[in-house]
Amino acid sequence: MEFRVSVIWSLLLIVSFFSPQIKGEASGSVFFVDSSSNQFIRARSSNYEQPSLLLEEAGAVVSVLLGFAPPSTLPAASSSKLNDVLIPNPFKRPRAVFLLEVNGINGLGNIVQDNPMFSNSFWSTNSDKVDIQLPDENDVSVVSLDEQLEDWTDKEISDFSSSIGGSYAPDALEPLNGVLTIPLANGASVNLHMSKKAERKFIIGLMSLTRNVQRAIQMHDNLSQSAKSPAELLTGCFNGIKVLQEQYETGSIAQHGVELLYATLTKIFSSLQEAYKGQIVGIIYCHVATTQESGKKFDVIFTPHHPYARWLAETNAVNATLPEVVLVRRTLAWITGIILLVSTLMGICYLLNMPLTRDTLLYSNVKLD
Repeated sequence: MEFRVSVIWSLLLIVSFFSPQIKGEASGSVFFVDSSSNQFIRARSSNYEQPSLLLEEAGAVVSVLLGFAPPSTLPAASSSKLNDVLIPNPFKRPRAVFLLEVNGINGLGNIVQDNPMFSNSFWSTNSDKVDIQLPDENDVSVVSLDEQLEDWTDKEISDFSSSIGGSYAPDALEPLNGVLTIPLANGASVNLHMSKKAERKFIIGLMSLTRNVQRAIQMHDNLSQSAKSPAELLTGCFNGIKVLQEQYETGSIAQHGVELLYATLTKIFSSLQEAYKGQIVGIIYCHVATTQESGKKFDVIFTPHHPYARWLAETNAVNATLPEVVLVRRTLAWITGIILLVSTLMGICYLLNMPLTRDTLLYSNVKLD
């Protein structure tokens, strides 16, 4: 009996992760990971009804968190929605955002319920591509986290597995062909084989994401030492869950991948919090993209708006050199100078000969004893 109950519960959990949300027909969810030392996102109670947030509004939130104004094309209703997400303090923005798209799931489900970092979540109601409008490239640094690295060693794989609480058993005959054993939250463990293509791509994706974040942290250290520190946007897309789904018909392997992704993201954001001293917000957008919708949903575009200097110039430079023009200008200059000189001398004379009595005009409002 207990076995049947556990099987039913597991099936319901898997369905909750990988089936589309019936209520509201949400195509995904956006998780805001706030800072542990600074609050930039409005806190919501656990019994608060999960609101909807358009993907266009999520892109505007990214712009505001970076310290820039939202797009002028944003509707009034969407602008008011930003007040429900952000702390109403325009002088308190992190100016750094970690934006990650996770393809293959609608959300992180019950995994994040006990973690206060992921307590703020908003369902997205559309899946169209969104442009994040940013000013000139000199004002913001955009770092891509999508580079897939292949030059790994067994030691690096072992260090990665140890960082998320697991272990790695290398193959004695062939390098990079071992087995990762990762413990799960329920006490069980999952084995991922580097010899299997889908599992290998999933592991390489997690390790590449971690390596790219470390590279972004090094760039942040260099930018923080510059005279003008720009805003920073770390953006990437993780497709490892989708790879596991396409390879395995059962959802258990993909479910384990979600748990490993969650553990990796927790580790990544902890290192970001430490490097940025709490001045960063994480945004994780989970969605299920079809073959026609392949590609990233967020696209960064730069819209320079710096005004150009305008100088006054004479339209006809030839006429400015004519003798008549020079004579008129000099005459006006001399006459103006003489008038100012005479006026100054007359004013000095009147001041020197002023009687030492109270002026009735100056002291008309003063009550004399």
